[in-house]
Amino acid sequence: MTRLSVNINKIATIRNARGGNVPDVELAAVKCEEFGAEGITVHPRPDERHIRYADVRQIRPLVKTEFNIEGNPTVQSFVDLVLEVVPDQVTLVPDGHNAITSNAGWDTIANRELLTNLCKTFKAKGIRTSIFVNPDPEMVRGAAACGADRVELYTADYAEQFPAGPEKAIARYVAAAKAAREAGLGLNAGHDLSLENLAYFVHTIPWTDEVSIGHALISDALYMGLEKTIGAYLTEIRKK
Repeated sequence: MTRLSVNINKIATIRNARGGNVPDVELAAVKCEEFGAEGITVHPRPDERHIRYADVRQIRPLVKTEFNIEGNPTVQSFVDLVLEVVPDQVTLVPDGHNAITSNAGWDTIANRELLTNLCKTFKAKGIRTSIFVNPDPEMVRGAAACGADRVELYTADYAEQFPAGPEKAIARYVAAAKAAREAGLGLNAGHDLSLENLAYFVHTIPWTDEVSIGHALISDALYMGLEKTIGAYLTEIRKK
């Protein structure tokens, strides 16, 4: 069964726009779980423009399901934070410092030494390690060679192409997902997944372990409310 991890970065973005502590990201994490979320994801960046390092420390003891921290491990402060907090999962993302959002996966061949060392470091602390990759079987196999436990497929292209034709949009993802399964890797997916395209993805690739969704889910919650929205996403995941 595919699990839903809610990325709460956007809630922190709203808070930071005004200062203070409204909305409260700690309370948001607790409520997401109460409403059915099966994990909480945060993606702290060095400039702390949304989730702050302090938030990560405060949220960690509150999460009762699964805590996933995403980020760029070439930043030493991120590595130090993960090793301090010890989440259930760390997702290694090669986002640039000035990137608005994550926009590409790792080249796991060119960065094999770096990623191998990071996998060893995090796994030594008992942290499941996932590498963010484009839907390319070669990059998936490269992640396995680095010692990753899982890959997370970058689904922006799928979401963009979905309206024009779901079968074509998902074809590369099926190939990459099969490569992950053959390599013994767990499979996550994330970026621009929504109520419109989520069910088709997990129905077509039912061995997807986890989807991490933030922007679309929090945006839908503005209209539908957080509890109803999380329920709607869970319904899409569980459609037959």
